[in-house]
Amino acid sequence: MNCSRGLKYSILLFFVVLISGELFSQVVKRIEPPFWFTGMSEKTLQLMVYGEQISTYDVTCNVPGLISGIIKTENPNYLFIDLVIPDDIKTNIVKFDFFKNKKIIESINYEFRLKSADKNRNKGFNNSDVIYLLMPDRFSNGDSKNDNSLQVLEKTNRSNPDGRHGGDIKGIKNHLDYIKDFGATTIWITPLLENNQPKYTYHGYAISNYYKVDPRFGTNENYVELVNEAHQKDLKIIIDVVLNHCGSGHWWMSDLPATDWVHQYDGFTRSNYRSEVVQDPYASKIDKSLQNDGWFDVNMPDLNQENKLLATYLTQNTIWWIEYAGIDGVRLDTQPYSDKDMVAAWAKRIQDEYPNLTIIGEAWLQEIAHTAYWQKNTINFDGYSSNIPVVTDFPLHYAIEKAFSEEQSWTDGVSRLYYILSQDFLYDNPMNTIVFLDNHDLTRIFSSFNKDINKLKLAIAFQLTTRGIPSVFYGTELLMEGFSHEAHGLMRKDFPGGWPDDIINGFAPQGRSDEQNEIYTYYKNILEWRKTKQVIHSGRLVHFIPENNIYVYFRYNDNECVMVVLNNNITPQILKTNHFSEMLNKYKSGFDIISKSEIQNLQELKLPAKAAMIIELKQ
Repeated sequence: MNCSRGLKYSILLFFVVLISGELFSQVVKRIEPPFWFTGMSEKTLQLMVYGEQISTYDVTCNVPGLISGIIKTENPNYLFIDLVIPDDIKTNIVKFDFFKNKKIIESINYEFRLKSADKNRNKGFNNSDVIYLLMPDRFSNGDSKNDNSLQVLEKTNRSNPDGRHGGDIKGIKNHLDYIKDFGATTIWITPLLENNQPKYTYHGYAISNYYKVDPRFGTNENYVELVNEAHQKDLKIIIDVVLNHCGSGHWWMSDLPATDWVHQYDGFTRSNYRSEVVQDPYASKIDKSLQNDGWFDVNMPDLNQENKLLATYLTQNTIWWIEYAGIDGVRLDTQPYSDKDMVAAWAKRIQDEYPNLTIIGEAWLQEIAHTAYWQKNTINFDGYSSNIPVVTDFPLHYAIEKAFSEEQSWTDGVSRLYYILSQDFLYDNPMNTIVFLDNHDLTRIFSSFNKDINKLKLAIAFQLTTRGIPSVFYGTELLMEGFSHEAHGLMRKDFPGGWPDDIINGFAPQGRSDEQNEIYTYYKNILEWRKTKQVIHSGRLVHFIPENNIYVYFRYNDNECVMVVLNNNITPQILKTNHFSEMLNKYKSGFDIISKSEIQNLQELKLPAKAAMIIELKQ
């Protein structure tokens, strides 16, 4: 950073700012955010300043009127400086002087950068996109030199399923073409920020520095380079944000800004993980308290977002990363566990600043009524709106997991899919849901299906043609296995070929088994077809009550109509289509994009056993 032009140093004047906000100086040890931006629609900024007895100092600035207030907490080592940034600020560097007894003890220079006008940043994503979810530690090791940084406690050990394996940002960059060629358009990367704790840090959700990429993944600059290169390849990037908790190794845990910065108990108190209590009209106070305030895990202190200083800190941090890196979407971890009013204000602030950017909330709940509560503009009994437009569809995931492994009954088998979708009226916008077969917290779908490739094909066909935004967990396209009730590291295995010494290379066809290539090609063919199909992206959906273990639905708009048939029987079937005449009456033929075959007679369809047909209808 070239921020020190024209400065004259004295013994008492220091200016060395690191990207993470740390300072080498006498008094001020850290300022966060480490820099900010001009040209933002929100003109206020709050700086958190950390240093020994920093609250006993007076502060002035060389820009008149920039400081609008000073806030002190019970901890004298913190100072919060409120700023109002004028539109016509004349400098990109401002100076803060720290006084004692009317004598300047230290001066710190703070940088303002101009908000980017690049239209290729912060683009958001929608139903035309397909998300590829990856865990950086388990995807690819592109730079082995950063595996065992001296800055961090846990070192690389690939033999430990729950240890660090060495994947990094360079590894993701090396395989952007693989993701693009597969057919995904958007990459959701689990948290890349520093997790500096003795063990179990690979997942990234126990953050110890909110302004610094974990050195085992690379640097902040490496992350920006990744985003820029992804954009050059027409790929979008989603950042994974954690508001609910930090890591026990976070630098402030040894010297909290305030006693109510985290929820504290006499002994370790775990969340009950029962998010449904938030909207339960009969919920007890203790159940609600444990859900919202209990720690997510022993190494994940629960942050108290009702503390206004912390709420501002977390909101500014998300906006800083959006602007600094140019990312296109935000995925909010554990949405129902945070203070819901703070989350709504956080989301509104983001969307006010970046109206095109998309936010996903992880609402891990089993019932649609509970899930829909967390989507923006849903009509809720208490008037609450989260301001988060997209939610994860866990109810549909659980239905998919069982639907293709059961015989049909009134409610089981493929009827599960029908019943879940029939409740879409509870959402403000059911199109704004994430449809996934598995993810980083769930049993691998191939294992759920007892390694039955035909069940998986049915699930893929459904996932890519129903309403919502599909998300694919890395390795599902290669039949990765693993159960959530075992060590999580076993269902988050390394992508084969991501390490220089790997014998098998799953990134190349010749490195895959015949079965892996079969499912990869099946996925890829539908994904490529889907890219240009507005009828799938935004078309209306009509489905028919499943009969004889066969589920039929249509996606249509004014220009196109697609018929999807899921035959869940283990034998071939003949399907008479007169029951679907309301959708078929103006069509004479079709083309099945899976078998790549013409269908001349729509009156009677020959359905392969345990297979799907995706039929483009023709007049």
